[in-house]
Amino acid sequence: MADGGWIKLYRVLLDDDLWIDCTPVQKVVMITLLLMANHKERKWIWQGKKFIANPGQMVTSLDSIKLKSGKGVSIRAVRTSLNKFENVGFLTSKSTNSGRLLTIANWAKYQEGVEEVTNELTGNRQATDKQLTTNKNVKNVKNEKKEDSHHSRKREYADDSPEMIEAVYLWSKIKGNNPEHRKPNLQSWADDIRKMHELDHRPFDKIHKMIDWCQFDSFWQTNILSASKLRSKYDTMAAQANRKFSSGRRLEHTETKENWGYGVD
Repeated sequence: MADGGWIKLYRVLLDDDLWIDCTPVQKVVMITLLLMANHKERKWIWQGKKFIANPGQMVTSLDSIKLKSGKGVSIRAVRTSLNKFENVGFLTSKSTNSGRLLTIANWAKYQEGVEEVTNELTGNRQATDKQLTTNKNVKNVKNEKKEDSHHSRKREYADDSPEMIEAVYLWSKIKGNNPEHRKPNLQSWADDIRKMHELDHRPFDKIHKMIDWCQFDSFWQTNILSASKLRSKYDTMAAQANRKFSSGRRLEHTETKENWGYGVD
């Protein structure tokens, strides 16, 4: 169970594909899970064994989630919500002897800065791995804005540049799924591909494979309709692709049975 305190809810959540696709009950379950998750590392002893829950994790049960979600939320609704959240990479679920271990993916995305504030108030300067990741992401955003202000607007990508090749490839896949989709600004798309490669450190070959994967997947092909969207959802899709592979599900793709290797940097 999460300890006392508060959580952050960013308004950008309203534009998230998962939030838009959720039913009202599923939105209640989502917010309840964010409230239940631990905001700092928690340790306890159960039946003589030591357990640790990291930030963004919780050990709970369907009954507990139902109870905390309030009236109108059934066990079936909780189970359906968890299955959906796991399928789209919002969380992972694992059964344990003491309950169900849930981990909110990209916890720092939802609670950026909470750990840092807590450490400053308590005098604890030790940073968790997620805190380091958060600080790194914040730094990358600042560097990206500075870099963009000097260079991005002046860049033009040749037709045979790797950035433009991948931008055109993404467009061809999107158009294959929907021939009536309007043609985008490919120079802008190529610049987003460059950011994925230079700032996010994604190899071009993995960007190419991710384009294939997302435009084959029935859910993501309707949501990834630009290079900027491909970039923003990359980690979520990578987690889902790797999870499907590791669980032994067959990916009907030109390179099936390959570990996608899209782990978060």
